Amino acid sequence: MPISRLSFVQATLLMLLAGLIALVAIVGTTIWLVNRTQTYVEELNQARELRSAAIDLFVTLQNAETGQRGYLLTGVESYLAPYDRAKGLFPQRLSRLEAAAKINAPDQTEVDRLAPILNDKMAELQQTIDLARAGHGEEALTIVRTDSGKQLMDDARAILSRLLTTAEARLADRITAQRDSADTLWWAAIIGGLVILAVTFGGAWTIVRYTRDLADTQKEVEALNVGLEERVRERTADLARANDEVQRFAYIVTHDLRAPLVNIMGFTSELETSLDSIRTFIASAPGEAVDPAFAEARVAVQEDVPEALGFIRSSTRKMDGLINAILKLSREGRRALKPEPVDLAALLKTAEESLTHQLNENGGSISAAVGLPPIVSDRLSLEQVIGNLLDNAVKYRSPERALQIKVAARPAPGNRVAITVEDNGRGIAEQDHERVFELFRRSGVQDIPGEGIGLAHVRTLVRNLGGDITLSSRFGQGTTFSIELPRDVRVFLGSKAA
Repeated sequence: MPISRLSFVQATLLMLLAGLIALVAIVGTTIWLVNRTQTYVEELNQARELRSAAIDLFVTLQNAETGQRGYLLTGVESYLAPYDRAKGLFPQRLSRLEAAAKINAPDQTEVDRLAPILNDKMAELQQTIDLARAGHGEEALTIVRTDSGKQLMDDARAILSRLLTTAEARLADRITAQRDSADTLWWAAIIGGLVILAVTFGGAWTIVRYTRDLADTQKEVEALNVGLEERVRERTADLARANDEVQRFAYIVTHDLRAPLVNIMGFTSELETSLDSIRTFIASAPGEAVDPAFAEARVAVQEDVPEALGFIRSSTRKMDGLINAILKLSREGRRALKPEPVDLAALLKTAEESLTHQLNENGGSISAAVGLPPIVSDRLSLEQVIGNLLDNAVKYRSPERALQIKVAARPAPGNRVAITVEDNGRGIAEQDHERVFELFRRSGVQDIPGEGIGLAHVRTLVRNLGGDITLSSRFGQGTTFSIELPRDVRVFLGSKAA
């Protein structure tokens, strides 16, 4: 039985909805599992820290006792070396254990009991050593023979053992939970992929069937209208419009239902495009609106599907930005460099002119000093590197003072050149000096829009040119970026080819 236009629209909508549901499930499951995995990682790190701190503290205590016994038995000061080292480390390692135990109340209770025991043990060790040094060795041994120190050591060992057992159990539990999360993600991806595959094949089958029916109809029309030129022209026009419609639907279904297998965001965008086409089609057929099924299809197109698409779009917008950033870096890494003479003075002058308006608005200034002849490099890459660093200087200026930017270029050892970009802006905290070059990592208060790819992109460009970039900065005072490049990039490219 031939498939009708209405049936084709309904089947298409059903497949689109099925694809949307599968897509929402995959995205939702992935986000949930990522958050869950992050929690497990934090708990694993806490358990490892507790275990490590407990072991270190116990080793410190044993070393202290070893040094004490050696000294009491021999009276030789060199035997106190382990004790002296342990005594110096004891406060720090006890504090570390206390900090690690604050996460869980039971651990905190154990450490609260442990601390006075350890303090008493260290006091007992110090007392005996002091007596021995004062010439009262027998009195010191008498204290040891009371076994009070041994009892303190046994108590401490028991508490530390319980802490280690708890940490090991917690580690094993979280590792198992992580494996379960990975298995869940794997199955979610497999099931979602199978659903999308089924929708894709279903759409392809519907298109083939609909196209075949239309082709059969075309043949019948041609056979019935042989010799009737006018009717042939009319039928030809009708068939042309029908073929255009088939091609449009074929594009919608094949593109929209195949895209989820390649890229979630691409599939979402194509679904929106498909929705516009179907909405146009339904709006152009008012005569069929009395059909309840058609009316239901109209409601789905105008209300249900847009709502679902809006959810997907909002859930994946950040993912889209990150993917685009990675693609940008990947494309830049594959771009063939074009070595040519580059006048750094002229390049810096052009970059300075592009910032004139922004600097004038804020009372800022920029100065450049170039002390070398033209170099051979990739002009586009250098323009992007300098432009990005200058844009960052303007973007992250300090509100407390007028912005001042100083750019300098000079010869460097090894037939290289050094370029520095210095500003008096906000500055970068010392712990962030390296992480700002990592992809999607930013420093300081996040009050400026951005995705954290600028400096990662700059480092990629500089390394593609055979150089490197570093920074020195003091928070609240300013930042200096230092770039070193080969004077002739062809030498670098030739060494890579060799």
